Amino acid sequence: MNIEMWIRALKAARASAEVSQEGLAGLIKWSPSTVAAIETGRRRPTLEFAVAADQALGTGGLLAGLLRKPEGDRSPTWFLPWQGYEQQAIRLRNFEPCLIPGLLQTEEYARAIVSAGGVHRLDRVEQVLAVRMSRQDLLRRAEPPDCVFVIDESALRRPVGGPAVMDRQLGHLLEAAELPQVRLHVLPLEVGAHISMGGGFVLAELPGNEHLLCLDNAARGQIADHPEWISLMVRKWESLLGEALSERASLDLLHKLKVTP
Repeated sequence: MNIEMWIRALKAARASAEVSQEGLAGLIKWSPSTVAAIETGRRRPTLEFAVAADQALGTGGLLAGLLRKPEGDRSPTWFLPWQGYEQQAIRLRNFEPCLIPGLLQTEEYARAIVSAGGVHRLDRVEQVLAVRMSRQDLLRRAEPPDCVFVIDESALRRPVGGPAVMDRQLGHLLEAAELPQVRLHVLPLEVGAHISMGGGFVLAELPGNEHLLCLDNAARGQIADHPEWISLMVRKWESLLGEALSERASLDLLHKLKVTP
């Protein structure tokens, strides 16, 4: 486990719960100096501390889960911290150039993506699917994050899993777009070359005005908080959103591409 990322998750959880270091210390019956030492990296957090913090901050076992060794975990090691940040985010901005974002995928569509090429064993496919589907719960929880998605039109036209699977996926996108906290935009093919043809990314805004970036590549993702990277990707996001269709026009295109009513 990357301790620096774990500390960020703890701080974000505190900020979300509006609990100070001293307040957390009082809630979990640990000394304020110990909490401070853990948050500054001078002392390694124990599982006992993580469990107590989860209970105090209402994070549902997140901190303890991130701290445990990843052996046998269903998620790639690099992805464990991102799951935590995603759950704590108050705003998510996601661009995908060639597929439907994971938070909006149907299980059929996701299975076709994960199974493509026969790289993963069947049991591994099911593990990845379970994680991906469980992540989507955040869209329908009591206080979901604001989510803005920009999807390249090519992703809507590629028949992943076959025409029937893709048609149901398009229907699922239309349903998701009805959620009050979800905004969906399509980047039309007529735009041609654009500023992020190299890959997708997610910008997450956490409590306390903290920002994180998740970059996708063919091997694994990368989580970063470098200010210059964040600034660059915000500019790319603004460019993409400026080129994308409006919400109404995007939904009109989805209805046009969907075969069944």
